[in-house]
Amino acid sequence: MKKFIYITLTALLACSCGYNRQGLNFNPKNGVEAELTMPDGQVVKYTAYERLFYVRNVEDSAYQYMNIYVPEGATKQSPIFLRTYVGGYMAAKARQPQAGDATGRALREGYVVAIPGSRGRNSVQDGIYTGRAPKGLLDLKAAVRYLRLFDRVMPGNADRIVIDGTSAGGAMAALVGATGNALAYEPLLEAMGAAKAKDDVYAAVCYCPITDLEHADMAYEWLYNGTVSRQQSPTEMRAVSNELKEQFPAYINGLGLKDWEGNPLTADNYTDLLIRELIRSAQTAKNAGADISDTLGFVFSEETKGGLPPLNGGMAQALQVIPARKAQRGEYVIGLDLPRYLNYVVSTQPLKTAPAFDTKGILGQTASGENELFGDEKGGSVNFTVFGAYKNGSELPKEVVDNVYLMNPMNFIGTVEDKDGKAGEKKLATVAPHWYIRHGARDRDTGFPIPLNLALKLHNSGCDVNFLFAWNRPHSGDYALDELFTWLGGIM
Repeated sequence: MKKFIYITLTALLACSCGYNRQGLNFNPKNGVEAELTMPDGQVVKYTAYERLFYVRNVEDSAYQYMNIYVPEGATKQSPIFLRTYVGGYMAAKARQPQAGDATGRALREGYVVAIPGSRGRNSVQDGIYTGRAPKGLLDLKAAVRYLRLFDRVMPGNADRIVIDGTSAGGAMAALVGATGNALAYEPLLEAMGAAKAKDDVYAAVCYCPITDLEHADMAYEWLYNGTVSRQQSPTEMRAVSNELKEQFPAYINGLGLKDWEGNPLTADNYTDLLIRELIRSAQTAKNAGADISDTLGFVFSEETKGGLPPLNGGMAQALQVIPARKAQRGEYVIGLDLPRYLNYVVSTQPLKTAPAFDTKGILGQTASGENELFGDEKGGSVNFTVFGAYKNGSELPKEVVDNVYLMNPMNFIGTVEDKDGKAGEKKLATVAPHWYIRHGARDRDTGFPIPLNLALKLHNSGCDVNFLFAWNRPHSGDYALDELFTWLGGIM
């Protein structure tokens, strides 16, 4: 009898304290009611669950937890909007939903909103830098696992997680989207005490992702080497720019990409594709009523003259050419003087130096944020590209090479040869099936090829990709939310 009473009392105590699984906790009774006033005055009521630690072995309690917000009326089938506020690969604290960005909009649309904190290159605990690569990514993957671990006892559908981020946060969203369940991260997640659960997501929303870092310098110089700004740089910097530019064609050829229609993409026709994408950006804006100056390098006509460029392989969400109004210089954008347009982009914001990312020790430059990202726990910074190490008379340590690999989503998309050498037999990760990628058409924080290559590799591997160079946008995110949530509604 005493044993029965003990077991019953223990069960009651467990219920009152919530659920404990694998040493992680969630109590559905701990929610606090709150509300958010949207810009249009609408009040969204929700229940907040905050400071939910998503790993057992918490190394930095300032960041390694998540806040979850459940809007009134949410059910077990409501999708989950996971927003990371990572910027510059720095640490990001778990925030509350914001009326002016996608978190507030997601709440209003009925999504459960999850906002995890994560460590970054600048997070320090007791003199130890806790967030050097790939730890920030590991935190986000652990947060996804937490949502899946408690899926049955909390509102929201963990099979419908959408991750959203901007800039380095866009890169993190791409990484989470591309590396689901990848074995390469398993020992690191286990050491952190992350839940033993899946960490793949349903969709990734990536605004201006600063990614593919080991190739970003060559892409940047290939794009901007011929601009007046770069040609007026000091002689030494022009020489570095020339060297990096010459490396890009081999990289593109090695990727084995195909365009939206399935045609092989090489260094010989890559520029043509980039021009078509920028023309599509301008045409999309023109259809919406934008007045585009002919000083930017675009060519306009009343006639399409053979049709507009292919639009992402004829996807359903691609641009429909239905003019919104009559334009003075013609209705259609039929051509682009790319050098002229790139000079315009550079005129709106100065170029980064050459190199743009792996700057440490080159031409007397100090370390960049990316150099710090791959640095050590003592706060040191390192080169992370072969070019950067060579310029400094060294080689990349294996640990740096491994971390650079783990921080590039391009490495996990598609298939690789199996042990018998059969191509297309093995997938390294469970890649999100749906992708929304935006990069500003005058965003010079990374070269246009970086987000375009990401989109194409995903498309080539069978993913649903909605990609656009957003017209006249600088480096920014969470814009055109009507468009974003219309797309999300379509894939749910």
